[in-house]
Amino acid sequence: MAPRNLSHVTEFILVGVSDLPELQVPLFFVFLVIYLLTAAGNLGIITLTTVDSRLQTPMYFFLRHLAVINFGNSTVIAPKMLVNFLVSKKTTLYYECATQLGGFLVFIVAEIFMLAVMAYDRYVAICNPLLYMVVVSRRVCLLLVSLTYFYGFCTAIVVSSCVFSVSYCSSKKINHFYCDNVPLLALSCSDTYLPETVVFISAATNLFFSMSIVLVSYFNIVLSILRIRSAEGRKKAFSTCASHMMAVTVFYGTLLFMYLQPQTNHSLDTDKMASVFYTLIIPMLNPMIYSLRNKDVKAALKRFMTNPCDSFKSL
Repeated sequence: MAPRNLSHVTEFILVGVSDLPELQVPLFFVFLVIYLLTAAGNLGIITLTTVDSRLQTPMYFFLRHLAVINFGNSTVIAPKMLVNFLVSKKTTLYYECATQLGGFLVFIVAEIFMLAVMAYDRYVAICNPLLYMVVVSRRVCLLLVSLTYFYGFCTAIVVSSCVFSVSYCSSKKINHFYCDNVPLLALSCSDTYLPETVVFISAATNLFFSMSIVLVSYFNIVLSILRIRSAEGRKKAFSTCASHMMAVTVFYGTLLFMYLQPQTNHSLDTDKMASVFYTLIIPMLNPMIYSLRNKDVKAALKRFMTNPCDSFKSL
C-alpha cells in the first residue's frame, strides 16, 4: 500500500504526438486541417439529416448521432492538442485531465455501441424489410440512442473515477497527446491493480458485446443477400450496408490492432499512433465514407447548396 502522505499533483505534462521541436509547427497544421475537415464533415451530416425531409428515416437518424459522437470525440481531443503544438509548457491541470478522459470515454464507448445499433438497423432493413418501420420505430430509435449515450456516460464515470483514485507523485509526464487510461496509470506510484482490472474488463466487455452484435447482424445480412436471386437485387441490398461495413471494419480493425498486440511488441508509442487514428482520423473519414457512397446524402447536399429553403419542406 502507498503511504498516505504522498504529494498530490495539480497538473500533468502531455508529451504530444512527438517531442521533436522541429515537428511541432508542421504537425500543428496537419492536425488543424484534419480537425477542420472533421468538424465540417460531421456538422454537415448533422445539418443535412436534420433539415432535409427526405433523410428522416431511422438509418439517417443513427447516422446523425454517429456524426455527433465523432464531432464530440475529436473536439474533446483536438483543441488542447493543437494548443500544445504551439506552446513550450505543455501542461494540463489535474481536473482538466480528468474531464478530458471522461469526455473521451463517453464518446468512444458511445461510438462502439452506435456502430452496433447501426448494424442492427441494417439487419432489420435487409432481413425484415416489411416490418422495418414497425421494428425500428421512432420510439425504438430514441430508446437505442438514449441507452447508448447513457451507457457511455456511466462507463466514463466508473472508469475515470478508478483511474483518478490512485496516487500520482513526482512523475507527471504523460507519454500521450491526451489524458488516456494506460499512460496515466503508468505514472501512478500506488497499486494500480484495481483500476487496471476495471479498464481491461470494461474495454473487453464493450468490444465483445458490440462486435457480437455487428458480426451476428452481418452474418444474417450476408445470408439474406445470397438468397436474393437477381444480381440487381443483391447489388441494391449490399449498397445499403456497404458504407457501414467499411466504417465498422476501419474502426474495429484499429481497436483490435491496439488491444490484440503481443505484449512484447506493445508500447505506449504504438498506442499513441492507434489513438490518432480512432480519435482524429476515423471521425474525419466517416462523413466521407457515408456521403461519397450515398446517393441520398449527395442529393440532399446538392439540394441544400442550391436552395436551402427547399430542404425544410414537408418537415
